[in-house]
This record gives sequence, C-alpha cells and structure tokens, in this order.
Amino acid sequence: MSENTALTKRYEFVLLFDVENGNPNGDPDAGNLPRIDPETGCGLVTDVCMKRKVRNYVELAKENANGYEIYVKEGAILNQLNKEAFDHHPDIELKDKKSDKIEAKKKEDQMTLAQWMCDKYYDIRTFGAVMTTGVNCGQVRGPVQFGFAKSIDPISPLDVTITRMAVTNEKDAEKERTMGRKSIVPYGLYRMEGFVSASLANQTNFSEEDLELLWSALVNMFDHDRSAARGKMSAQKLIVFEHESKLGNAPAHKLFNLVHIERKSEVEVARSYADYVCSIGEAPQGVTIHELL
Repeated sequence: MSENTALTKRYEFVLLFDVENGNPNGDPDAGNLPRIDPETGCGLVTDVCMKRKVRNYVELAKENANGYEIYVKEGAILNQLNKEAFDHHPDIELKDKKSDKIEAKKKEDQMTLAQWMCDKYYDIRTFGAVMTTGVNCGQVRGPVQFGFAKSIDPISPLDVTITRMAVTNEKDAEKERTMGRKSIVPYGLYRMEGFVSASLANQTNFSEEDLELLWSALVNMFDHDRSAARGKMSAQKLIVFEHESKLGNAPAHKLFNLVHIERKSEVEVARSYADYVCSIGEAPQGVTIHELL
C-alpha cells in the first residue's frame, strides 16, 4: 500500500490468538484471576488490554519516528501532553484566561488542536481519545475499534501454588521459603473482532501506512509482550475483510459469521491450535478476504 494515503475502503477483521499456561488478562476486582463469562465459562480479554499491546508494539517498531508517538503510556501526564498543542499554536485565543482550565475560544481552533494531536500520536488517530480535561484539546473518535476477545471453548483456570527461597521481611528470616499463588489458563483459543472505518480515518488522518502498521502489530505484538504471568501467547490467524467502498458492501456481523472455528471431533480437551479447524465461507460481492497470518 502507498505511503500516507487516506483510506478509501472499510475493513473488518478477526484475530485468533491463544494462551498456554498463562493469564491473558487478569481481573483486578477478582484477585487478578483470568477474566471469565460466568454464564458460559468462556474466557474474556478486554479491548483495552489488546489496545495496550498494539501501543507497545508501535512504540518499539517506530521508536523516535515523527508522527508515531504514543499518547496513553505508562507514566504519561496527559494534561502536559495536551499543553504541547497550545504551546505549538501560541496565537490561539483562550476561552477564559482567568480560569484554571485551558481551552480554545474558537471552534476552528479547537479542531486545529485536535488535529495536531492526531498527527503527532499514532494511538489518538487510530483509537481516538478524550482530551477534554483541564487542558482541552477536544475529543477524537478513532476509526479503529476492537471488541472483547472471547475464548472458543470454556476455560478452566488453575490456581497454582509457587514458592520462593528468599523472604521479604527480617521477621521471616527463619523460614525456609515463602509461598505464593498464580492463576493460569492451561490452554485457551481466543477470537477478537475489530472494525476500521474509512470515514473516521479521513477525520483523523489515519492512513494506509497506519493501517499496515496495525496489521503488523496484531500479528507480532505478543512476541514483544512476554512475561511470566502471561505464559505463551501467540497470534494464530488474522483474517481481514476488505470492502470495495468507503461505506462497505456487506454488514459486519454477516462477514464475521463466515469465520467458523470448531474443535476437532476426536479432541476431548484442546491443548493447542492444532486441535481446532478454522474455515472461512465465501465472501459476498464487493468484499475481498485476506488471510494475513
């Protein structure tokens, strides 16, 4: 795809990824246990978790590159980042100079600030951002949206006891070891669905080059997000639906229904991606299916 070209087509996609002996997304309100749908027993991974991995990958892949900074990252003070937009546009008239809140008086200036933030930060022009806090740079609706990932089969989290030879406090010095616990999913295959709007992309300047970087992030992000808690996580398949038009040529839910993932009949308990069969139906007119992984 050509560099910095505005999107002219709508896209949807399905990402299949799995976890082996790890916790893909712990719930802090449940002792960091793997997230689970209580009615079906299927595992869940939030959209916020997946976006975090994309941000981390882009930050590594585009280190120090103009236009690819990350807005929401560890240790960031967002109002200070918002203030940079005003510093870059010193001629913008403020709404109320006596107020602690910094805000542009004219609507066109507000749009200028929001666009400057989009041009500088990849995650703003991709996922959008609410920048209406004390330093107001507006609100941006991103063209790329993720749904929650859900496991194909119910998961059975294990609570595993672990030991440590060292102790934390002097009072525990006589102990031979200290005990701890960690929760893992022995195996789970997860499915995430996502959307890319060409209309919203044109509003944030999300380009074809940005889209290619998104696909690359979805395929490679787990290889740069390793930790003992997450075990072995891998992207197994990325299926992209490309429409011929900006508005789209078929409803998204019907395209998602073309992707079927089933556990093989002879497999009682799945423990690898090879235990599943993925089949894709025929695309409707005006839609092209790409398997990027």
